[in-house]
Amino acid sequence: VAFTDVSHDPQRVARWYFGGVSSSIATLVSHPLDLMKVLAQTEKGKLSAMAVARKIIKEQGFFALYSGLSASLLRQYTYTLSRFGMYTLGSEYFDTSTMSRKSLLAAVAGGIGGYIGAPADMVNVRMQNDVKLPPAERRNYKHAFDGLFTVVREEGWPSLFNGASMTALRGLFMTVGQIAFYEQSKGILVNMGMAENTSTYILASIISAISATFLTLPIDVIKTRLMNAKPGEYKGLFDVIVKTSTEGPLAFFKGFVPAFSRTMPHTVMLFVILEFLRTHFGYLPAPKKVGHSV
Repeated sequence: VAFTDVSHDPQRVARWYFGGVSSSIATLVSHPLDLMKVLAQTEKGKLSAMAVARKIIKEQGFFALYSGLSASLLRQYTYTLSRFGMYTLGSEYFDTSTMSRKSLLAAVAGGIGGYIGAPADMVNVRMQNDVKLPPAERRNYKHAFDGLFTVVREEGWPSLFNGASMTALRGLFMTVGQIAFYEQSKGILVNMGMAENTSTYILASIISAISATFLTLPIDVIKTRLMNAKPGEYKGLFDVIVKTSTEGPLAFFKGFVPAFSRTMPHTVMLFVILEFLRTHFGYLPAPKKVGHSV
């Protein structure tokens, strides 16, 4: 079917892989903001993310802000593809008529997706953090797959899942914040009389971005530090929490502004692109049998 012949139909349902495709496109825009967030969370001094970013641009050029892009894209095609895919497929068999049911399905999909995407997520954090390190201390992964192979060769394959439990926990809350809050917010806005159009999608996605940032930031800070740790730097998850807390309670919300600044446009772009794909390239579903509420 030619692109210009594709009809718009809000009743269409997204195909399972639309989430991964939408997120990867959004990542091309949001990656520099994601990099700034990682720099802020791993920065133990008082230098802000913006100050670090300005320093990097001055010394290494603008495209240094795209360090780790290959790992970021790989992360979208593992972590995001799987969690959106599982939610989309699961919603065909599971009643998602209430917020609690949406949240339950999103939590399961996000938790599993977090484990699937953990290796790419770890390489993504390391490649981004390389930018602010002195040349002698950089890991210098050429691309995402080089990073994965290097970790397996030098640290053993279990190291690919360093911090995977935190990635899964973050994925759980992120998916609840993004998908469940988005779907529920969109439904409420439409029921209030708003048309199901781009403006409604944007407003619902902003609500979901606020929810997702609030739910995930403390987890994200701990996960980032654990994944970026050198061998022996931390004894375990509890040790990361203790050492982070010595910097003050606000250390768990370090990078809040760049985190939200990245999450909001990324989430808006993700859902606007996803809705476009759904309404133009999705399929018309058969009537779903809704089970009885427990």
